[in-house]
Parts: sequence; C-alpha cells; structure tokens
Amino acid sequence: MFGLAILFGCIVGFALGLTGGGGGVFAVPLLVYGLAVAPREAVGISLASVGGTALFGAVPRLVRGEVELRTGVLFAVAGMIGAPLGSYLSTLIPEQVLLVMFAMLMLVVAQRMWAKSKNPSLPSGVCNTETLPSRDRSACQRDEDGKLRLTSKCARLLILVGLMTGVLSGMFGVGGGFVIVPALVLFSGMAIHQAVATSLFVIVLVSVSGVASHLVNGNELSMETTLQFLVGGFAGMWLGGIVAKRLKGPTLQKTFAVAVVLVATFVIFKSLVL
Repeated sequence: MFGLAILFGCIVGFALGLTGGGGGVFAVPLLVYGLAVAPREAVGISLASVGGTALFGAVPRLVRGEVELRTGVLFAVAGMIGAPLGSYLSTLIPEQVLLVMFAMLMLVVAQRMWAKSKNPSLPSGVCNTETLPSRDRSACQRDEDGKLRLTSKCARLLILVGLMTGVLSGMFGVGGGFVIVPALVLFSGMAIHQAVATSLFVIVLVSVSGVASHLVNGNELSMETTLQFLVGGFAGMWLGGIVAKRLKGPTLQKTFAVAVVLVATFVIFKSLVL
C-alpha cells in the first residue's frame, strides 16, 4: 500500500507537471479503486495532495516569471468562492448526472484545444489575439507585447469562468486544471506554457478552499495517505516539468486534448455502464 500510494502520487504529479492540470481527475479513481479509500475521503485527499503538488511546481515557475499573476489571482479568488458552492451543489444533484455533465464539458474542451493546436489563428469566440482588419470586439484583448488588457468586461468574464471552475472543483474533488488551462488559453489568449504555470498557481489556492470546505463539513482526511501521495507527486511533478519543456505548444495542446478525451471516456463508462 505504501509503494502504491507513492506510485499513484507520481502519476498525479506527472499529469500536473506536463499539462498543468488533470491530477485530481486521476487521483480520485486511483484512491478509490487502487487503495480502497472511501469516495468521500478520496475527494479530500485528492484536493490536499493535488494542491500540495501544484505548490511544488508553481513556486519555481513563479520565480522564473512564467505565472501571469494578475490573471491568476483574479481567476483563483473566483474559484475559491465557487469551490464551497460546488461542494454544496454536489449534494443536490445525483452523482451519475454530475459525472456525465462533467465528461461532456471535458469533450467540448478537448475539441476546442485540438482545433486550436491545428490552427493557432482560430479565434476562440471570446478572446481574439490575432491582428484583424476589422474592429476587435472580443471581451479580452492583449497588447502587442502580450500583456492582457484587464478591462472591466474582461475581468467579469474571467471571474465568471473562475467561479465555474471553482464550482466544478468542489463538485468533483479536483483542482480544476482540466478546465483552468483551456480556459486561460481560450478566454484570455494566454500561451499554453504560461497557462500551465498559471494553472498550477490557481490550483494551489482553489485546493486550499476545497480542503477547508471538506474539513468543515466533518469529512475525514488521512494525513498518512496524503503525505505518501505528496512524496510521489513531487517526483512526478519534476519529471512532468522536464518533459513539458521538450514539447512544443501545439504538441502539448494535442497531448492535453487526448488526455481529456481518455478521462472523459472513462468517466462516462464508469457512470453509465458499470
């Protein structure tokens, strides 16, 4: 069990280091089916271990200036507010319905990320970073040097998306990286590598809110399993970060999209077939 917890934590950390998200999606199934942890407790362990592992990866990226702090903080604060709301909503909606809804969202996200990797000039419909002869009416825009123009309209959009991310995190016990990275790329026009770094920063703060809500609700949290997951997560994060640096942006986007589709397929299968 000790070796398995570290191995599973390594898988979660690798997913975080490579794509800036997805660790929580893998963590809960690994805890439940691999370590026989109760589902409710698995949610808390997942949030704590993913948040701790993300912190390990976010700090050096923050030092190197890869994190877009202003956008990240705005996104994270909204997510921290949404996480407790998601935890509450999860008690009102049948679990299978929630999982299927989440899987459908993941498939939409994967399609957009794959399309963007094949055609970088494809407008997201929300944030347009390309030079167009017509007037740019998108909510979020960037200057020629890549700096985001944080207008009130853009801020409202990012806050709304951040809230939605937090709600999803609270519902499913994940850091929200699978939503955060594509949201940052598609809605704020952020480069994929910068989005990965900013996502890790956001996941840390959102996870803190999620763990706090978990404990306030009287749920258990095994520190032993959490620490073992963290040890493996640190190693996986380091390895994933190395691999990510060797991949070009479009390749990383395609990898991300494929991973999202695989996890979404697994979720649908477990929800509807089993």
